[in-house]
Amino acid sequence: MENSSKRLLLFTNKLGYQTRSFEEAAQKLSVEITYVSDRCHKLEDPWGDRAIPVHFEAPQAAAATIIDILEGKKIDGILALGDRPVVAAAYAARDLGIPYNHPTAVEACRSKLRMREVFREADLRNPWFRTINLTPLPEPALLGISYPCVLKPLSLSASQGVVRANNREEFVAASQRIRQLLESPEVRATRETNLDQILVEGYIPGREVALEGLMTEGIFRTLAIFDKPDLLEGPFFEESIYVTPSSLPESQQHAIESCARESAIVIGLTHGPVHAEFRVNDDGIWPLEIAARPIGGLCARALRFKNDARSSGISSQFSADASRAYIKDRQDSIGLEELLLRHAVNFPVSDWTREASASGVMMIPVPHSGTFERVEGEHTARTTPGITDMLITARLHDYVAAWPEGASYLGFLFSKAETPKEAEEALRCAHKELRFTLIARLPVQHPTRHVSQNPADNSPGSRN
Repeated sequence: MENSSKRLLLFTNKLGYQTRSFEEAAQKLSVEITYVSDRCHKLEDPWGDRAIPVHFEAPQAAAATIIDILEGKKIDGILALGDRPVVAAAYAARDLGIPYNHPTAVEACRSKLRMREVFREADLRNPWFRTINLTPLPEPALLGISYPCVLKPLSLSASQGVVRANNREEFVAASQRIRQLLESPEVRATRETNLDQILVEGYIPGREVALEGLMTEGIFRTLAIFDKPDLLEGPFFEESIYVTPSSLPESQQHAIESCARESAIVIGLTHGPVHAEFRVNDDGIWPLEIAARPIGGLCARALRFKNDARSSGISSQFSADASRAYIKDRQDSIGLEELLLRHAVNFPVSDWTREASASGVMMIPVPHSGTFERVEGEHTARTTPGITDMLITARLHDYVAAWPEGASYLGFLFSKAETPKEAEEALRCAHKELRFTLIARLPVQHPTRHVSQNPADNSPGSRN
């Protein structure tokens, strides 16, 4: 007997490459996706995807809007992409009675301050930390600030606005730079809270790693551990290469998994994807942050999963179409997006494990801020041995900001190899072939603020 199609609510800031991967997986499994997006509610379905428009900065109101629009339709699962949509997703899941993380836990993940407080209360390794007001900026010596330290906005992601300071002069300069970023129209438009404050914490030396995990009714499972082979020592923390599996000793990998599990549990996560970042040094594992979402951007494409099931039985939860796809996938690999979609709508996922080969992704760094005019060397980079795909996601003639003001990359390179080192080298070789042209923006004088040096030109009726 066939089951009716499953229906998934997918919360996302905007539609793009990652949502297309979810769409493909949904079609394959006969799952219907209803998008929830923060697009303008006054435009009537401009992309033709029938997305529900909400304001993510008002998550409870967003959840109420969703409930009204759904009008009692059955929803089988919820997923959220990105940091801003996850809180609205949590409130909607609570109202719909769908397994997901509690809103309080997700809100804690969104606040770097609250996260540090939770880690401290749970006796996890934690640097000293405190918040400071940016206006007026207090004298750091009076606050007992020690160096080196790291200054962070309370809620921005992708290391935007994160700066290391090694002395008082760098501290003051970093504070001023972060204040300008938080006062920019682009950041103000997000309506994030506490944009007049930042978090200051002790710098944690060591290697940085990331972990991708999945929670099912409170049970934590590690999907992959990524090494970050580039040293992230500052002054800015733009990320670049992720490679899996990790080359760290098994004892350290087990310690990372244990720290990720404990971090997720103490902050209150129970159901859905988990992305966590750590520093590893001689003292042990230090949690940097944990998020109730999958890995960002297109990095998910670096993960593929194989089905290890030996039984020939097919779950009765599947429709006929989904069953055929399930049988086929026992020989084929699937991406992280499909794994998360299966999990969200309660299809079996326990038999899916990361494929054995090494893989990597490079978030192509922004060498300096400017207007993106052209890229050269694409063909050579794309055909570099070990490279499986390349996507330039920056749009021509758009302004791209470098870190710490930046938050988006020029594109992504993907590799696959026998060993993590070979996957990393393929990415580096391909990147060397790419040449990006970014033109600095010229300062623009607002016409109403221009005052001519010739008084006659400034008289009423004159043309400037």
